[in-house]
Amino acid sequence: MSREYRGKRIVVYPAYIDADLPRSRGRRVPRRLAVPHPRIEEIVEAAEKLGLNPLVEDARYPRVWWLYDKRVVVDKRGAKTEVLRMIASMIKKRRSRR
Repeated sequence: MSREYRGKRIVVYPAYIDADLPRSRGRRVPRRLAVPHPRIEEIVEAAEKLGLNPLVEDARYPRVWWLYDKRVVVDKRGAKTEVLRMIASMIKKRRSRR
């Protein structure tokens, strides 16, 4: 991660909120809050609604490099876990409305 992000931004890999992955493969939120197969577009949309100024980058999460090829960098608004929970909740809410 470049120096300009340090302390101000948070990196969000889709694996962090993927309900199909165990914590040993990178999931960071409880399974009840996680969403199955989150897409980059969903993470960006949720981050925009939360006012987190998302930025998409090409990067693979090392633990599951074969699943995802992008990540989203967002503004830091509190603890990383809380930001991830907010994004996952927003995606779940959006999916339930469809």
